[in-house]
Amino acid sequence: MAVVPRFRLCSSVIAAALGVVVTFSIAVPSVRAEESAFVQALAANLSEDAGLAAFYHSRNYAPLWTGPVDAERRSALLNVLARAGDHGLPVVRYVVGALVAAFHRAVTERDRGRVEAAMSRAFLAYARDVKSGVLDPTKVAPGILRVVERPDTVGLLAAIAEGDAMTVLASLPPKSPEYARLMKEKLALQEALSGAGWGAEVPVGKLKPGVEGPALIALRDRLVKLGYLPVSAVATYDATIVEAVQRFQRDHGLLPDGVAGDSTIAEINVSPEARLKSVVVAMERLRWMGDIDRSGRYIWVNQPDFTVKIIDHGKVTFQTRSVVGKNVGDMRTPEFSDLMEHMIVNPSWGVPRSIVVKEYLPLLQQNPNAVDYLQVVDSNGRVVPRGQVDFASFSARTFPFGMRQPPSDGNALGKVKFMFPNPYDIYLHDTPVKDLFSKEVRAYSHGCIRLADPFDFAHALLSAQTNNPNGAFQAALDSNTETMVKLVKPVPVHLVYFTAWPTVKGNMTYRRDVYGRDARIFETLSKAGVVLRGVQG
Repeated sequence: MAVVPRFRLCSSVIAAALGVVVTFSIAVPSVRAEESAFVQALAANLSEDAGLAAFYHSRNYAPLWTGPVDAERRSALLNVLARAGDHGLPVVRYVVGALVAAFHRAVTERDRGRVEAAMSRAFLAYARDVKSGVLDPTKVAPGILRVVERPDTVGLLAAIAEGDAMTVLASLPPKSPEYARLMKEKLALQEALSGAGWGAEVPVGKLKPGVEGPALIALRDRLVKLGYLPVSAVATYDATIVEAVQRFQRDHGLLPDGVAGDSTIAEINVSPEARLKSVVVAMERLRWMGDIDRSGRYIWVNQPDFTVKIIDHGKVTFQTRSVVGKNVGDMRTPEFSDLMEHMIVNPSWGVPRSIVVKEYLPLLQQNPNAVDYLQVVDSNGRVVPRGQVDFASFSARTFPFGMRQPPSDGNALGKVKFMFPNPYDIYLHDTPVKDLFSKEVRAYSHGCIRLADPFDFAHALLSAQTNNPNGAFQAALDSNTETMVKLVKPVPVHLVYFTAWPTVKGNMTYRRDVYGRDARIFETLSKAGVVLRGVQG
């Protein structure tokens, strides 16, 4: 008996591969005697994936994608896979072209079993990537400590099997408004890249109000292309140019003086391709954050932005400048989320072990009275007289003591520190060194985050639990003793690293890749198969 072809596909493999939304129509006759061949082929192709195999076994190998009633689900998935590049995902991983070709070639029930398995694998790969990220962040670069929760295989398959396919697929990407705005920016950047980009770069050199000439014209035209200036024939650095430059500077973390100096021109000349990379990485970072709830109150520490914000129900209610870790080894501030539980007013500073043995022990070995503002303490926190310690007899590995700075005006932590207990010994704190907050790039600490306005930050936090937050904080401060002030309701704190981020009003802001982490992430995404559309090869 001749074998009846099982599949008829009225769409193009090429169209799907190019990411064009396509409509699939597959005619599948009822399962006949060949059913056992389908089951055998499906089971064999799932044998190395325990989760998939268990799911199909639990439903007696009923198909999800290739049965007579699966056309809508099948079409929905293939169309979504064809558009996966819109999310900055590695389209090659989902083999949509190969899936379409496999449908074309499928004739026997064994063919159908193989296609069924391939469709489920593609669905799971896409679902995991778009919901929780393509990469494992902890394997990309040191300091990215964010733990990703991957969606469960059975849960994903059960959802697509039982629910409306398009609704389920649409529910997978992050739901935050920032993700949608980043996608919009991605499409705009791709359009710029497929055309003439943003025009000629601005010549290097300082431009200020009153200047004229070709460099000013280049600056004007670039600002027009970037959307900071309407189309204009102005030929002098006038007030409209100043205002446009200031808006650009604010959106790019620069001092908004209205003068196009070296750092401003360097940022203006950044290519749309480089900005597109930042956007793609930001989308991946948001996927890593998964279903973290940001609907209430939380603290947002964006390291490349050098700011700390309190956000209440989507609105920034407090903001201050910050200093983050130096771009050196393990001094770089890490990325993770936790809960802020309390603050310590009039804190003592327990010097981290790495600083004790790397920086202070060599000084003490030369002069036992060095850094005399620090106490030498034993493992129980008791002060040890320096005259009783032969510092020269110890190495960095064997030194048995710690060091502590008592509360004082000159304490390294200032007058208050904000605690979210974590294994990395990272927290937010005051500092007696205030001059660093006037700098544009503020990466100077040993890893913790210093605040320009720590008292106001404390008041803002306490306002959620008392009608007199200033008085409550001042009372603890006036005690001149180390005092713990608990937060009645712990506040989520997110130490993040976004070089591309949309404001509430929807305009994009960009920051410099201070630690080079975004470059590492994009390089790893590229190796995984992510391609920038619009970039000329």
